[in-house]
Amino acid sequence: MNWRLSNLDKISLISNSDSHSPQKIGRETNVFDTEISYSAITDAIKSKNPQKFLYTVEFFPEEGKYHYDGHRICGISLSPEESKKYNNICPVCGKPLTIGVLNRVAELADREEGFKPESVVPFKSLIPLNEIIADAIGTMAVSKQAVAEYKNLINKIGSEFKILLESSRQELESATLPEIAEGIVRVREGKVFIEPGYDGVYGKIGIFKQGEKKIISKQKTLF
Repeated sequence: MNWRLSNLDKISLISNSDSHSPQKIGRETNVFDTEISYSAITDAIKSKNPQKFLYTVEFFPEEGKYHYDGHRICGISLSPEESKKYNNICPVCGKPLTIGVLNRVAELADREEGFKPESVVPFKSLIPLNEIIADAIGTMAVSKQAVAEYKNLINKIGSEFKILLESSRQELESATLPEIAEGIVRVREGKVFIEPGYDGVYGKIGIFKQGEKKIISKQKTLF
């Protein structure tokens, strides 16, 4: 979203997670190929050298509570373009909408949506591994089954980032259920279903359509 503001072109955009939830530390991060020192890392950030500052890792911004405009009580969620049609007024109750982040970005932007400046550090949007597993097997991320499968993958392949970013489909399929392997690849490729958050409601990122997981499992069994 920040790429739409030309005034930010000279600034290096980094992505850092907070420590509100210890298990999610590192969910947002910066990936470097430098020596591990303060000066090397700061130089890579300032210079935006693509050989040294490789990319950032982020969650999907639509997951945020205030990405779209809307009214939680009225069940209304609107994109900035849709809000304009209603003059930022809720079509249900007639009160002003709670304006979201994307609307503010659109207000400040001097570029079209999807614009990518030259010489920028790229980003990758991911979903935590435990959440992918939970979606794939139809359970909660904290369930015994999801936790056991998470540990299984870590033990067989390595770190969560290696699993999410580097492992081949073949390696994933040999280590876990076909639905989980498919889910990891889909997230990596950005093939997800998104319901943006609004007015205090978290957004939802889905990977599979209803009934699709059973089809994937049967297909893999046949082969």
